[in-house]
Amino acid sequence: MKTSDTMDTKPENTEKPVMPGASQSCRAKSVLLGKSQERQSCLSNLTGRMPNIKVFSGSSHPDLTQRIVDRLGIDIGKVVTKKFSNLETCVEIGESVRGEDVYIIQSGSGEVNDNLMELLIMINACKIASASRVTAVIPCFPYARQDKKDKNMESDKEKHIEKWKSIEWKFRSRAPISAKLVANMLSVAGADHIITMDLHASQIQGFFDIPVDNLYAEPAVLKWIKENIAEWRNSIIVSPDAGGAKRVTSIADRLNVEFALIHKERKKANEVASMVLVGDVKDRVAILVDDMADTCGTICHAAEKLMEAGATKVYAILTHGIFSGPAISRINNACFEAVVVTNTIPQDEHMKQCSKVQCIDVSMMFAEAVRRTHNGESVSYLFSNVPY
Repeated sequence: MKTSDTMDTKPENTEKPVMPGASQSCRAKSVLLGKSQERQSCLSNLTGRMPNIKVFSGSSHPDLTQRIVDRLGIDIGKVVTKKFSNLETCVEIGESVRGEDVYIIQSGSGEVNDNLMELLIMINACKIASASRVTAVIPCFPYARQDKKDKNMESDKEKHIEKWKSIEWKFRSRAPISAKLVANMLSVAGADHIITMDLHASQIQGFFDIPVDNLYAEPAVLKWIKENIAEWRNSIIVSPDAGGAKRVTSIADRLNVEFALIHKERKKANEVASMVLVGDVKDRVAILVDDMADTCGTICHAAEKLMEAGATKVYAILTHGIFSGPAISRINNACFEAVVVTNTIPQDEHMKQCSKVQCIDVSMMFAEAVRRTHNGESVSYLFSNVPY
């Protein structure tokens, strides 16, 4: 999705408008600069003067929250989270939120169920304490892969618990749509707004009756590719499955390169699917792009297939690096030049365990989304740009 910022559609005045909180140096420059240039030159100074806002951090990703508030120029709100002896979650908001615009940052990673429950309790605690608005900032949305009833469970059998591989999935019609349940829980808890990134399925936005801003990692990914892959003009963007075709074509179009995809072909019933590459990667740098990687079986097999097809190098770029089970071991043994993820999920431990894992910081995108939401501005600028 690439839409222009709605701010650009306002009628021009004789004196160019300057955003609230901009420094005097930016005000002087704005006389000489056009709107797009002004936005870029002043963006780093737009975070001054943000009254009536509180940002709280859940337990899942305090480092990301700290980066966000540092960019906004505010402090993290005081909150205490703990467990009772029976492992129930207890949350205590340590300061007044009456009439405040509250943002709670909690990613769906680590102990997913505990972190989700903690988020729900924090939302409700702020809501009943008379916060004017409560926004849940969920960089990696939990249960996003359970977005529909799907009779084809082959991909899930490969990605999840090994013992499930022997199960006959005859009763898939009675499977829950857990992503919808999570959406309902967030709304009932008192959330007024959701900010997330690269939802596994875009239809999840329709599960909510409240506004959802689904940010895209694509601008940050494009920036990383151009700055870190010297041969990017001779690259080809590859989707590890047919479902990611739309994502890779968008990136390939913006880089002006070709794309390819890999799909699984099953020749007979009960026969393990084989990977079929559609596209020519010979003598090119192959860049695998996907929204998430869990146990990494699919992307590691895809990398092997690309090297067999003549690719000179293989990179993997993923928005959400979950890396559970044997993932790190598989990456260490695979033929990747690098496996690049964003910090929607904490990656410090993964980077210590595997030198191939690299991280793109997207905290500035969330910080700018918070700032624009708080000030009542459009966030569509972030769909195609990385704030400076």
